[in-house]
Amino acid sequence: MASVNAPQFWDDLYERGGDGWEMGEPHPSLVHVVDTTPPPRGRVAVPGCGRGHDARFLSSRGYDVVGFDFADAAVAEARRLASAAGAATFEQRDIFTLPRDWTNAFDGVWEYTCFCAIDPRRRAEYVRTMAAILKPGGWFLACFFPIRIGGGGPPFPMARAEVRRLLAPQFRIERAYPPPRPVQRRAGQEWMVYAVNTGAPA
Repeated sequence: MASVNAPQFWDDLYERGGDGWEMGEPHPSLVHVVDTTPPPRGRVAVPGCGRGHDARFLSSRGYDVVGFDFADAAVAEARRLASAAGAATFEQRDIFTLPRDWTNAFDGVWEYTCFCAIDPRRRAEYVRTMAAILKPGGWFLACFFPIRIGGGGPPFPMARAEVRRLLAPQFRIERAYPPPRPVQRRAGQEWMVYAVNTGAPA
């Protein structure tokens, strides 16, 4: 079987209906945050965007959104849904290559179920990649999942302390809290973080 580092792994999951992360709608906590205390408007990246529900929602609230996903199947469906809604653009892309074309290009990043899907050995590289595509002072809003000990993946488990360690020093965490509108079947395993890119060198 292909590894999580290969797009074929994810295309195979979509083909056999193994996309258990799919909710068919934007994350309810993202909706709550954007509708109550929205991050500054601007261009936003959504890594691991899947079918693009979160990306389309952000676009509907006035953000200029680009969604990225490894899987052709996901991007094709995201583009189909976006054409109907007239919102957001999508690229089939290995997120670790984004700094080649998107350095300091984004005002914000929304993260959900991308960090937990990558090889855990690449998590520090993920943080460097997000810092590289964000402008200094850009925001990073994330709902980390699954917060638990042990078990395989994807989704690969993580701890709050690990997330804090990996984000520093390139990000300054300004808020970290239980999600205001958790996904019920993931209750107790999600953790919201709002951080700012410090512009520190990798």
